[in-house]
Amino acid sequence: MANIAATTLAQYCPDLESWPQRWQYDEDDLPIGRDIVECLRPFLLDLLSRELTPKTLRRHRDNLWLLGGELIRRRYEDTRLKKLPAQEAIAELIEPDGGPLIWPRISQTDQDSLDATCRRLYRFLEAREKPAAKG
Repeated sequence: MANIAATTLAQYCPDLESWPQRWQYDEDDLPIGRDIVECLRPFLLDLLSRELTPKTLRRHRDNLWLLGGELIRRRYEDTRLKKLPAQEAIAELIEPDGGPLIWPRISQTDQDSLDATCRRLYRFLEAREKPAAKG
């Protein structure tokens, strides 16, 4: 089953492994970029399991790529964010109402789309943390 999921993820997001290189400003960005991808991978797999339309899947994928790039960019402006592990840094950028405002500014439609993906990611991460908190 895991092999099928990996194959499906590779079809849905064939450039996933290159995201860290595409986000990077310098070599120091690669390790955190890889960690961001690893944090997003379970969410991407969850999206695939939900039988969403191809258009919706592409929208979420593209928004996650945008979120990762924004996280890398913001680490240059926020030394506190730069010190956080990827999972915590992602949690700092998203909230129940959506995601970060992207700079340079994107259209309101694109921002609304990113916010929808970030709300969904927020709920996903919250649900994953709750069972761990009970144990």
